[in-house]
Amino acid sequence: MHRSLTSRSALALLFALTFAGGAAAQQAPAASDPSAAPCGGDLSDFLEGVKADAIAAGASAAAADEALAGAEVDQKVLSRDRAQGVFKQTFLEFSQRTVSQARLDIGRQKMKQYADVFARAEQEFGVPPGVITAFWAMETDFGAVQGDFNTRNALVTLSHDCRRPELFRPQLIALIEMVQHGDLDPATNTGAWAGEIGQVQMLPRDIIAYGMDGDGDGHVRLKQSSPDAILTAAKFIQHLGFERGQPWLQEVTLPDNLPFEKSGLGGTMKASEWFALGVKPRDGNTGFGDLEGDLVLPQGRMGPAFIAYPNFKIYLEWNKSFIYTTSAAYFATRLSGAPTYLKGTPEQGLANDQMKTLQTKLQSLGHDVGEIDGILGSGTRVAIQKEQQRLGMPADGWATPALLNAL
Repeated sequence: MHRSLTSRSALALLFALTFAGGAAAQQAPAASDPSAAPCGGDLSDFLEGVKADAIAAGASAAAADEALAGAEVDQKVLSRDRAQGVFKQTFLEFSQRTVSQARLDIGRQKMKQYADVFARAEQEFGVPPGVITAFWAMETDFGAVQGDFNTRNALVTLSHDCRRPELFRPQLIALIEMVQHGDLDPATNTGAWAGEIGQVQMLPRDIIAYGMDGDGDGHVRLKQSSPDAILTAAKFIQHLGFERGQPWLQEVTLPDNLPFEKSGLGGTMKASEWFALGVKPRDGNTGFGDLEGDLVLPQGRMGPAFIAYPNFKIYLEWNKSFIYTTSAAYFATRLSGAPTYLKGTPEQGLANDQMKTLQTKLQSLGHDVGEIDGILGSGTRVAIQKEQQRLGMPADGWATPALLNAL
């Protein structure tokens, strides 16, 4: 692992802004105070400032010159940054597309091919192969789709731009350290438009902090080396708080009358309390009843149902989209031996315009739903549950025409 010139990770904010499927997994962070980091102005002057900061952080002048030589602003990066979409697929739609049989088959082949590396990852960091492999699949299709933006130029562009320079400038300085270590060729290295690199899409700062040499060549090269990517992902997932030997997501079946108002993330019940109310794990394993357990209903009480354990929180650190994270966690359970979920018969959801109308009504009733964006996010789900409970409806947080009409 490399010596670190940088400290706390920014990956939780920016990880997986885009992924192999092509849909934006989360919205861009809000615009920040431009005074928080130098930005804008003449590009040559800006790069001289970056070089000075890199040298102050411990990089050599030669490494900074090599990393920044030929750097330019990439207008395509700016266009992509401005045009990020929002995530509006349902859990069934997204998970069935991403957790395909082909991906499951390839994932199992990869787990077998790199069995020794995965064994090391689990031994050293406590992260099971399925958890790592699911992220590997969803981020880049096992390295097949890593992005074609020049990484150096992407980070120069986003650092020079004054929307979020305080997030991207440290990544650019970390990239200079990677160049100094011989881990990256700034002229040819490509990746995602937001600067993520390699088979598990990590930013330079996090590669410096958590990078592992899995193939013994003395370098951390997540773009070329699957062993490096596997071990680095494992170390990062451990850093996010993954607890060895504990589950993350468990499919369950539900009785008809539950206190659905207690469902959703951030609850206060233990899994055993849900089991006592008639919630049944499909695999029959109630051995983790003493752990906190949130009843997660991505499409309401009539759709797939899961208990989310404390380890599920690492998925929300990896990516803020509830649908993405639940799909990734489900993918990991499949790679670990779980069967296909029961689809159920979810009630009809709302179209985009209907969802915006519902959010507007909820806001007028005093609920904080955030931006009126047509997305069934956490704030909107909580508001829906409160109104469902007030109206005497099952408070499962799922937006339906019946609720919209009742309001």
